[in-house]
Amino acid sequence: MIHHITMRVIAHATEDVSRVREALDFFLSGAGVKEGSKLIEELQAEGHHGNPITILSVQLKKKAECLKFARFVRENISEEDMGMLRKEMPERLDDDTVFHLRFDKQAAYLQQVKLTNSSDAIIAKVKIETYPKNREKAGAIVEELFG
Repeated sequence: MIHHITMRVIAHATEDVSRVREALDFFLSGAGVKEGSKLIEELQAEGHHGNPITILSVQLKKKAECLKFARFVRENISEEDMGMLRKEMPERLDDDTVFHLRFDKQAAYLQQVKLTNSSDAIIAKVKIETYPKNREKAGAIVEELFG
């Protein structure tokens, strides 16, 4: 059903990288990943105005962890966000059968699952597995997993 999940978040120069890491780890622990912090890759980069930024990313490939992630999101998201997610599902699923989610990183640090439209977010890309690649079948899988 899910091929893999990639999560990425940027820690800006004004933010504490360890707190941003904790926010990302909140989703990893929800997915049942043991010692998720060790899986997080850290990349140092330079922002648009020369400011230092840290990019944290992780990829979940184990089927059980991917399914637990979907269940974790579904069980911990507010009714309001779930309604918005259901309404936006078709737009969030691209032609490559990748389902796009953005989570509020401040809320994640406070152990809450909250959707956001901000670019300063924990970005999750859920690659849905269909063979042959079929957007309609992928949409049905997304509804089953997250709906």
